[in-house]
Amino acid sequence: MAVIHYKSNEELEIIRESGKILGKAHAEIAKIIRPGVKTNELDKIAYQFIADNGGIPSFKGLYGFPSTLCISVNEVVVHGFPSEYELKDGDIISVDCGVKYNGYHSDSAYTYPVGNVKEEVLKLLRVTKESLYKGVEQAIVGNRIGDIGFSIQSFVEKEGYSVVRELVGHGLGKSLHEKPEVPNYGNRGKGLKLEENLVIAIEPMINLGKKNVVQENDGWTIRTSDKMPSAHFEHTVAVKKGKPEILTTFEFIEQIINI
Repeated sequence: MAVIHYKSNEELEIIRESGKILGKAHAEIAKIIRPGVKTNELDKIAYQFIADNGGIPSFKGLYGFPSTLCISVNEVVVHGFPSEYELKDGDIISVDCGVKYNGYHSDSAYTYPVGNVKEEVLKLLRVTKESLYKGVEQAIVGNRIGDIGFSIQSFVEKEGYSVVRELVGHGLGKSLHEKPEVPNYGNRGKGLKLEENLVIAIEPMINLGKKNVVQENDGWTIRTSDKMPSAHFEHTVAVKKGKPEILTTFEFIEQIINI
């Protein structure tokens, strides 16, 4: 059975510093997301910013992944490649990124609207982001992994959306992917009991249509089987008594996009 690594308070501070670099890298990307921008331009900006600030892109080279960012447009759920694709008015773009800093990883994703996006899709983004915080609220000592997933699933399904089953959140620290897995669905009171200073990435991936997904021939890109849009938001979180600590931040992003 895989060992679960609980972190010291000093380790949490390093992850928080990593998360700050990551949040600022996201903001650099947010500044230029607009119609006509190629997604590989976003990747170059993120790589340079992370490197200039003493970090290492967590994804680049991991399991052979070629890029700093996973860039997933419209019906792509996760693990899309940056490319020559030019963003179009009405697109949504999920940007997932990780930073390794002083030996520790942080991981965060944000889904951005591009130009004028349909209201039904903007609502998907709002609900998915809210579901992330519903999940985060459950990351307290004494709860169980299933409480996180149940909270996300029950919230989004009430709005008529569906939760991807094949992809889940995870523990992280010295490795980007550690135990335990953190599904975005589940049953209250089930699964691993949460203990102080467990660090997990909570990352709801929510579809406008059905929950089913398919993998493209590149072996990476995951999209919805019905080609309906999908949204993805993610924070790195430390389990604490009473109230969890979010170690990543959307603050810098939302200063740029004026939320």
